[in-house]
Amino acid sequence: MSKASFVVRRLLQLGVTIWAVGTALFFLFRLMPGDPTSFVVSSQMTPEARDRIIASYGLDQPMHVQYVRYIQNALTLDFGQSFHSNQPVQDVIWTYLPNTLVLMLSAFVVAYILGISLGVLTGWYRGSRFEKSTVVTALTARSVPTFYVGLIVLWVFGATFDVIPMSGMTTAGQDTGSFLSMVTSVDFFQHLVAPAAVLAFYYMGYPLLIMRSSMMEVLSEDFIDVCRAKGLSERAIMFKHAARNAMLPILTAAAIALGYAVGGSVLIETVFAWPGIGREMVRAVLRRDFPVAQGTFMVLAGTIITLNFLADLLYGYLDPRVTYD
Repeated sequence: MSKASFVVRRLLQLGVTIWAVGTALFFLFRLMPGDPTSFVVSSQMTPEARDRIIASYGLDQPMHVQYVRYIQNALTLDFGQSFHSNQPVQDVIWTYLPNTLVLMLSAFVVAYILGISLGVLTGWYRGSRFEKSTVVTALTARSVPTFYVGLIVLWVFGATFDVIPMSGMTTAGQDTGSFLSMVTSVDFFQHLVAPAAVLAFYYMGYPLLIMRSSMMEVLSEDFIDVCRAKGLSERAIMFKHAARNAMLPILTAAAIALGYAVGGSVLIETVFAWPGIGREMVRAVLRRDFPVAQGTFMVLAGTIITLNFLADLLYGYLDPRVTYD
């Protein structure tokens, strides 16, 4: 199979996967128990007023008509109006998505810098006490639920020592101005440190373990002996030759990990009351706000699916040993 055929096939699979996720979301929310119109209409309304409001959201139509309209709107990224705020769902998403991206990318960058650096060192110093303690820490970080670590951090550093804010993205009542001035303020940084550190602790284990395994494989190659025979320093061999050749699995895995990082911030946003898209998705589900819940789910799912697709393409471009059969 040629590279072009592989890309076309993966694009078709991408489209089918997104359609399947969107269809599952549509029926999942409508099969949930309870009446979603109870959050839209008031019991004090007249029957005529109640019917007009329900019809304005299209909830009076048969299920198949609602599904066809939902798919047509989804193709143009129109997820409708929020039942709760009556805002377009696109506006709701654009309000909360930047907050999630700032949190997630901050944690992701810190995690990958630390994870790759520690992975190089643990692979190089294999069998040492440093390697054993670092691997145990990485496995612990990947095993303990992030919300549990977040609660401990809030209890110790927030409630006990009062060195971090307990919730939110900024101090309540503070005029933050534009988004750029807010994310560059000291107050925002103080609120960002704790949730970003908890996420970075969890994310760090993945690149660390991959880099360690890749380093041990590279260190067994003949060119490492050639480098030593040339008289290169151990530091130069470690970082310029071994680490550089061991980076390929990290680069391809990073695209997949980045997608899961977007979805994985839901619990941390809820624990730290971070006003991101993950927390808004949970609140929309609890309010039975179908349009917002579907829109936020689709954004998170689409991000993960797209980044997995990019990871597949990166494998082919970065590693010539990969075939497209």
